[in-house]
Amino acid sequence: MGELNKEVVDLVWERPGSNAVSASLFRRWTQVTLIPVFQGWFSVRQNTQHWSKEEQKAALCSTLSEILEQACSTSSTTSYCLVTWAKGQCPRTTTHTPLTGGPETSQTLQDQQPTALAAEDLGFELFHSILQKRIVKSLSELREEVVSLYETWKGRCGVLLFLYSVILTKRIENIRNEIEDTTEPLIDPVYGHGSQSLVNLLVTGHAVSNVWDGDRECSGMKLHGIHNQASVGFLTLMESLRYCKVGAFLKSPKFPIWILGSETHLSVFFAKEMCLVAPESPSEQARRVFQTFDPEDNGFIPDCLLEEVMKALDLVSEPEYYVSLMKSKLDPEGLGIVLLAPFLLEFFPDQDTGIPDSFPVYHYNGLKQSNHNERVEYAQGTALVLGFEDPMVRTDDTPVKRCLQTKWPYIELLWDTERSPSLN
Repeated sequence: MGELNKEVVDLVWERPGSNAVSASLFRRWTQVTLIPVFQGWFSVRQNTQHWSKEEQKAALCSTLSEILEQACSTSSTTSYCLVTWAKGQCPRTTTHTPLTGGPETSQTLQDQQPTALAAEDLGFELFHSILQKRIVKSLSELREEVVSLYETWKGRCGVLLFLYSVILTKRIENIRNEIEDTTEPLIDPVYGHGSQSLVNLLVTGHAVSNVWDGDRECSGMKLHGIHNQASVGFLTLMESLRYCKVGAFLKSPKFPIWILGSETHLSVFFAKEMCLVAPESPSEQARRVFQTFDPEDNGFIPDCLLEEVMKALDLVSEPEYYVSLMKSKLDPEGLGIVLLAPFLLEFFPDQDTGIPDSFPVYHYNGLKQSNHNERVEYAQGTALVLGFEDPMVRTDDTPVKRCLQTKWPYIELLWDTERSPSLN
């Protein structure tokens, strides 16, 4: 890896002048087998519980290829980079199936690879000293290589190897140009969770630090957001606490799958109803456009911006008469502001969202301690989407529910399990 090794380490782990990465934090990342971002992509292919091992292998490899393709499409190159073990340095494990697969025992694998290291003994410095990268020029070759590395992705350190592959495919300089604070590493050096830039990189291919739609100006600085509809969505408990505002491109993805963020953890929520992610309705588009002129999420804009909003939505915007008329109608008290709700009611009244009143939903949390009896499995339930005037059903107030309410304000959840699934 050479000097590139240090650049990757600085980007992922370190802050200038910080101490070395703690052994416990690094060990946690080497033990992870599948993080929720990958699980979210993987959930695009549903009913996986009925698949054969070969079907699961094909789906996982296809998912990883798509993430790399997306990272490449948002970079300035047309080549892909795969980070794997240097020849003869694939760590063996004494407690799991050998990383190379097949019926060999750990002792047999050690005999075949006398320089192999025990995965349990891998430390931060040693891990980075036994890596190599492969450059792949075509998409077909990429897909073949990803399949050939299937056991590596599944094995210990597989998540880190794939993360480094995404970073080098995207290119470090491109990532640094997108991150808002270049001194902030992709992995928090204290708590070990991935930053928002890391989540956005894997979900959208862009390592931007914000979750709103488009770019915003703040004190003369341009703050980058999300510019296209994502395949997998993102919702966060932080929005319910008013720390941020997730835009429509993440709230309304191409597939009904959302990564749910708590303060320090990610889990996955998904459904099978494609109508949940139907193309943006005119009223939803109007809400999104209106909110781009309301970056503080106040629920209103100055009346001087009404003409710009109407132009952006291709509404009649003749300023001499129609815009002035609408200003008077939407601001009858002359306060100098236009509220979002009256604006939508005026131009987009009685629009049916097309969302069913109820639909099956699923939640996945990969932490053993967060699951009932420490058994990691999907929680299944039913979502009810009610109107604000229809309080006939009210379920418990849980973090998962508060997170989902940032998209569906009046959602209620009835889980099939004895207890509600955990967001943490």
